[in-house]
Amino acid sequence: MTSPSSEPGWQRPGDSAARPASARLVDPEDDLAAANYGGDFATTRIPPFGAPEAPAGSIPPPTSSAAGYGLFQDPEPLPYVQPVADVAHPVASPLEIAPVDAEQRLKAAGRRGTQDLGLLLLRVALGVVFIAHGLQKAFGWWGGEGLDGFKAALIEAGYQHAELLTYVAAGAQIAAGVLLVLGLFTPVAAAGALAFLVNSVLVTFSAQREDGGLFVLGSDAEYLLVLTALAAAIILVGPGRYGFDGGRGWARRPFIGSFLALLLGAGGGVAAWLFLHGINPFA
Repeated sequence: MTSPSSEPGWQRPGDSAARPASARLVDPEDDLAAANYGGDFATTRIPPFGAPEAPAGSIPPPTSSAAGYGLFQDPEPLPYVQPVADVAHPVASPLEIAPVDAEQRLKAAGRRGTQDLGLLLLRVALGVVFIAHGLQKAFGWWGGEGLDGFKAALIEAGYQHAELLTYVAAGAQIAAGVLLVLGLFTPVAAAGALAFLVNSVLVTFSAQREDGGLFVLGSDAEYLLVLTALAAAIILVGPGRYGFDGGRGWARRPFIGSFLALLLGAGGGVAAWLFLHGINPFA
């Protein structure tokens, strides 16, 4: 149940007396656009400054986009410039590259004349000498003293542990000679030969010192010094290509490893003299 509203203007639909005289019914077709309607662009267009106003109800003519540039004061586009034709560059003529034979380059780099032949001669000469003297000590061949005679010589020279040293020295001398002839593990073999020769030089110098001189011409010292220099030269220059070490680095370019082998060989000979003999020849 409703009560009549006390506010003026609010009446029930049946109360026609309260409807104002200007009120009318709304027709839905009134919302349709008119036949002469130019669209939203026509109604929202901003006229140029200073242009006469169009009469009411008329449709203004469409304007070009150029008016917009003038309105917002945009810069005008730059004038078109004709591109300059590219300067003709000289065309490079094709270059014929001769094929490179890697094998030939290696052969050319490996040509060292008779150097490898000379190194082979040095290796074989020192190796044969070591093999011959080792066989003399071990088996008494070619007028050698044999193991017993070699042991007696070591004891007379003042070496300790002569029994074990006899076999070790004879076997190491033969092994070093064989490796030198074959060109196998040449730095190690030459270092062992150098240690044996340095020790022998010290023994010879010690014996000559007891006789009244450190170095006597015509003695075994000259022969031992030549062999010592030969072993050191093989360590420094490498074995050459005529051997099993021909493809290794120390055969082509011996450098740091050769110095290490030289120091080990010389130091080993001196250490064997000091620890096994117990006499310093330079004291």
